Amino acid sequence: MRLSLCNEVLRPFDLVRQCAFAKAVGYDGLEIAPFTLSEAPHRLAAGEVNAMRRTVEDHGLAVTSLHWLLVTPEGLSITSPEAAVRNRTRDVILGLLDLAAGLGALVMVHGSPAQRRPTADQSQDDAWARARDLLADIAPAAEARGLTYCLEPLAPPDNVFIQTVAEAARMVAAIGHPALRTMIDTSAASAHEAEPVADLIRRWVPTGLIGHVQLNDANRRGPGDGEDRFAGVLRTLRDTGYGGDIAIEPFIYEPDGPACAARAAGYVRGLLEALDAAL
Repeated sequence: MRLSLCNEVLRPFDLVRQCAFAKAVGYDGLEIAPFTLSEAPHRLAAGEVNAMRRTVEDHGLAVTSLHWLLVTPEGLSITSPEAAVRNRTRDVILGLLDLAAGLGALVMVHGSPAQRRPTADQSQDDAWARARDLLADIAPAAEARGLTYCLEPLAPPDNVFIQTVAEAARMVAAIGHPALRTMIDTSAASAHEAEPVADLIRRWVPTGLIGHVQLNDANRRGPGDGEDRFAGVLRTLRDTGYGGDIAIEPFIYEPDGPACAARAAGYVRGLLEALDAAL
């Protein structure tokens, strides 16, 4: 399991400094939020993308994944009743698939709760159908680029549409495309799932539907910076044969982003070393 850092934690560092810092404190890669690269990341030229990839790889890292996909440009939605909005959103996602492939990523993490929120007069069933059709449309494009597209369950109050792994798995099953899967964010899972995170992993990883994992404390800080204990989570990931990457994604940076990133890397690396020693 490669350990990746969600790169918005290191804003406002430029990409070179992000890579140097992430490598120095023990990460294997970066999970890129496209809005940190450009206001129109889906339109980045191939030469720019290739230069970014070289920067990452020259530091001994990899771009493992992309997340926070639809923050920019504004006005996107996978559930909108307006066909023009959904079509524009689909086109942006297709551009981001090209960005991910150009950067060498393997996974797309579709969170972006504001861009899947049903309108005030829209039913959950209608929103579900709109999202299903859009995701079914882009799944073959993800597969063609060697990418796994993961629909992320997110907890309330930030998110009101697809809040649990079971709900995301229902969407994945309805579409039935091998490039479309779901994932586990430990903070969201702690907040809204009915069972402990390790039990959730034990139930869902063997199904083959979990394509990615993000680690964060229930208090929305990094792992090791709260009351949650992650040894059991990491042990269960190994015991169930999880073969993907794990990304560190805090939302609260105390005292700042670099300190939070370094603390989380040391904490998770220490747990992984302890698991190795116990084998």
